[in-house]
Amino acid sequence: MRPTIVAGNWKLNPPREKGMELFDQVLGGLASLDPVGGVPDVWIVPPAPFLGVLGERFRLGRVPARVGLACQDLSVAGWGAHTGEIGGELLFDFGCRMTLVGHSERRQGGETDAETAEKCSAATAAGLIPLLCVGETEAQRNAGDTVAVVDRQLTAVLDGARSDSPLWIAYEPVWAIGTGRTATPDQVVEVHRAIRESLVRGGRDGANTPILYGGSVKPENAASLLSEEEIDGALVGGASLSAESFLAIIEAKKTTAVGGE
Repeated sequence: MRPTIVAGNWKLNPPREKGMELFDQVLGGLASLDPVGGVPDVWIVPPAPFLGVLGERFRLGRVPARVGLACQDLSVAGWGAHTGEIGGELLFDFGCRMTLVGHSERRQGGETDAETAEKCSAATAAGLIPLLCVGETEAQRNAGDTVAVVDRQLTAVLDGARSDSPLWIAYEPVWAIGTGRTATPDQVVEVHRAIRESLVRGGRDGANTPILYGGSVKPENAASLLSEEEIDGALVGGASLSAESFLAIIEAKKTTAVGGE
């Protein structure tokens, strides 16, 4: 059975004090959630400077087991003379257990499919689960190239990875990120099914690989998206900066995960 996952990508937000307050508010809200229906796994994905102080809380056992710490990116460099880089081994040492890879904002900055694939391999070698982000631009969707683009981005990773290495997927249509526009459930399901087919062609267990949706997920649309069997959770951007909104999305996935209404 695939895990259900809600991850909050803080991106380059917020200031230190507000971030710590947000983290505490999310933990407090999770503690009050009724466990009936199955609370999804929750991942906090803050900017790198937060990893030290938050990682210490995880190390001391002050965070619930279903909450994980993740990073937004990683360097392929290992230990050594790599000024300015943050490698997977160091991230793991500070408590990270998952990392985003290939987020559209990284790709728009020039990151190639080959570089994304190399980062996935580096993450796996360091003990991190790569959450591979794939998705099309508006022009690519309008041209009917959505499935081809997503397959190309995914295949680049699968071709260089062991078939049994951990891999999670997030489908994030570029045209929906930070725009307030959201793909319809039917659009998302179509792409998620295509991703599963690509995984199978790449020698993976497509049926049991968690695939999240990311693209202006908010409380108002969470239930309609997350009630779909093909959608295993959400990669949340702006809405994760409000504890109330983020917890509402978690609640939406909880109530739809195991036969909820």
